[in-house]
Amino acid sequence: MTIDIDEDYLLRQLKALLEINSPTGYTDQVVIHCSKELERLGLTPELTRRGAIRAVRQGSRRQGARAIVAHVDTLGAQVKAIKDNGRLELVPIGHWSARFAEGARVTIYSYHGAFRGTILPLKASGHTFNLEVDTLPVGWPYVELRIDAITQSAAETRALGIDVGDTVAIDTGMEFLDNGFINSRHLDDKAGVAILLAAIEALERTKARTPVDTHWLFTIAEEVGVGASSVVSADIASMLTIDNGTSAPGQNSSEFGVTIAMADQTGPFDYHLTRKLVELCEEHAIPHQKDVFRYYRSDSASALEAGHDIRTALATFGIDASHGYERIHKHALTSVAQLVSAFAVSPVLIGRDVHELSSAKGFTTQPTEEAEQEPVVPVATSRTPEQQRPIHGNPSPSVV
Repeated sequence: MTIDIDEDYLLRQLKALLEINSPTGYTDQVVIHCSKELERLGLTPELTRRGAIRAVRQGSRRQGARAIVAHVDTLGAQVKAIKDNGRLELVPIGHWSARFAEGARVTIYSYHGAFRGTILPLKASGHTFNLEVDTLPVGWPYVELRIDAITQSAAETRALGIDVGDTVAIDTGMEFLDNGFINSRHLDDKAGVAILLAAIEALERTKARTPVDTHWLFTIAEEVGVGASSVVSADIASMLTIDNGTSAPGQNSSEFGVTIAMADQTGPFDYHLTRKLVELCEEHAIPHQKDVFRYYRSDSASALEAGHDIRTALATFGIDASHGYERIHKHALTSVAQLVSAFAVSPVLIGRDVHELSSAKGFTTQPTEEAEQEPVVPVATSRTPEQQRPIHGNPSPSVV
């Protein structure tokens, strides 16, 4: 069963999410937005004390449930110090280079209200510093935040109500092009959240039945490594994370189709669950490719590190210049949403996963037999080069 995704709905949700500032630690507004939309779609969201969301869509069975997770928090910055000239020293929220902060328009959230400003290099004027503008090193110690208010001293800045620890949200600068490309900061992981909402909308619209409960999870601190550490319940047997894939030289990710992550810096993803994603893409003719990420972690890692014994996998939408000036294509977003909905309705084949602990009976197997090959025919024959290539047999199918 292939479930159609409402692409217009997906893109509307993405725009709405991008309009809400939500750096890690300042996510209340986006949590409220997502909760209201989940209620409108017919689900009942439950919020943790800090605001992570769980919305369960009931299936035929509660135990052995599936989870699908994305994170609502984004990169940002905090005020580290108020400088003598009234400007602000910053530290990043999450891991991103100050190279991409230079020139950014921002909002400063203080206890006394919001202020606008711009992040600038310390030597920002060529008319003053000449070639030193080009030789200034890149890094957070070499930028400062200029506040759009009358202040030329630390005392005047404090009098505005701005103080150390205030949150700085970075403008998205979003642009949706007619050819399907989307440019914006914070597509990681607002696009993932929009994908989850679009998949839920499709499942509800088609009244799709699922074999087990599906836990739709929205985490609030993935960018600082916390992620899905505290929102995963004991009923969950497997979890699919939706996040960005890094399309860059040396990577196999793409801004089109689904990129299935085989491993990240924490190690390989679950063999059987990952293989199932590949097979679902093949079954539903969803364009896809595989990739391995060296410098990357996601909600999957935080869930496992918190001690949850669940199978995890990662399906991504390819982003160019991740954690910088990001770009994606709507084709990848729709493709990932199709995979998410296909996963939600697919049968559960590892029956023993209902229980956290059980005997070896019914345990999974991985192929160990040598792949069958046809003998290579000498080039002198009439067979074409394509026909001369070895043909690999299919190993025994895994169960997920």
